[in-house]
Amino acid sequence: MEIALLIISILLIVIVLLQSGKAEGAAQIISGGNSDLFTKRKERGSELVISRITLCLGLAFFLISLISSFIK
Repeated sequence: MEIALLIISILLIVIVLLQSGKAEGAAQIISGGNSDLFTKRKERGSELVISRITLCLGLAFFLISLISSFIK
């Protein structure tokens, strides 16, 4: 179980780093710039795939962590 958690955590870190910056506008809000942070953005193509992989890896990490805590 620990090896699976290690592999999933490394993959999760890598895939999160591959995502495009959705919070680019956060600095503009603080500095008083044009605020388009809360506009709806459609994910398309590779962004959608990376987002779904992130969701699946996050759920897998959560479930394996939960299961391993009950086994010990």
